[in-house]
Amino acid sequence: MSTTVSPLAPKSYPDMPDIEGVTFATAGAGIKYSGRTDVLLASLSEGTAVAGVFTKSKCSSAPVDWCKGILSEGHARALLVNSGNANAFTGKKGKAAVARSAEIVSSAMSCPENEIYLASTGVIGEPLPAEKFAGVADDLVAAQGQASWLDAAKAIMTTDTYPKLATATVELDGETVTINGIAKGAGMIAPDMATMLSFVFTDAPIAPGVLQTILGQNTETSFNAITVDSDTSTSDTVLFFATGAAEKRGVEAVSEIDDPRTDVIRAALADVMTDLAHQIVKDGEGARKFVQISVEGAESDQSAKRIALSIANSPLVKTAVAGEDANWGRVVMAVGKAGEPADRDRLAIWFGDVRVAMEGERDPGYSEEAASAVMKEETIPIRVDLGIGTGEAIVWTCDLTKQYVEINGDYRS
Repeated sequence: MSTTVSPLAPKSYPDMPDIEGVTFATAGAGIKYSGRTDVLLASLSEGTAVAGVFTKSKCSSAPVDWCKGILSEGHARALLVNSGNANAFTGKKGKAAVARSAEIVSSAMSCPENEIYLASTGVIGEPLPAEKFAGVADDLVAAQGQASWLDAAKAIMTTDTYPKLATATVELDGETVTINGIAKGAGMIAPDMATMLSFVFTDAPIAPGVLQTILGQNTETSFNAITVDSDTSTSDTVLFFATGAAEKRGVEAVSEIDDPRTDVIRAALADVMTDLAHQIVKDGEGARKFVQISVEGAESDQSAKRIALSIANSPLVKTAVAGEDANWGRVVMAVGKAGEPADRDRLAIWFGDVRVAMEGERDPGYSEEAASAVMKEETIPIRVDLGIGTGEAIVWTCDLTKQYVEINGDYRS
């Protein structure tokens, strides 16, 4: 957790409404950090539905494997998260650590182990001292409800420079339901379901199957559409919990994906997840610029996204952005190397509202001064039109600065 806050950080934190059926407590277990909280325990009311999307890394962490193993149960009573140690690439010790962690929480909360979700973030390859949870578990249970949403978001930070929170409310059956989310992430971010964790909660009564579908759909256009450094974490986890408490207020359960209310929930969830995804990029290690890359006119949406990610992940594009250099030739390069259908002589590129290239060459009206002015802004839109189809996609990234190298060169020091 850095003491220097990203210049792209939000100016204030949102007012996070309470969600019935969700309470938090945090503690400092000394897993890696001293003098700060590093453990979060969320208590969830009985019957809380859960959905999850996880890293596709072939070296996934032990907590990811644990969560995937119990997800089919469809319900959750607790969420335990620690920062400072990812419990990844820890072999049999990692598997034993998650089993012991679940056992500790199960004993303290008197709930089934297969309803306890676990997430860890931090250094890879270091065995997780699960017994440290035993030292704080009873206190965490006794203190449930004393930690705020902001406290919860702070407890899961690693190299983040600020906590990440987002909220939305919608009307269902004449009643207000809430969706709140927290997230962490600043480096190793290129989720493929970037050390990235996010936990979203709602009091809406939603069946696990519906919950899973809308979470998966929204992940593609939020967390799976961001990149800081092109590296997919071993630990990427997004969990969505629905306590169903609003059912007591007259909201009928959403049990089918074709229920018209599903679209209302999906849209609000998209707002929360996209907001959190943007905050992760804006906290990219060493970031000074937030970059939106839009690709249109591609052969398909999938092709457009691959081209957009090729641009977003290019070190040459990202360093040009850091240097406020309107080097559109690097965008041409990134389009060309993506391996996707493209026609050089139909390609057009814009920096902001300034068209810099068209029809295979520099725009006849190109202005270096106008393009450079765009690059001096904190938020930089780059748009590419391939001119060969109707596919489109948007991804978000940040610049690549000297500070990124410094942060990651000293990460284990």
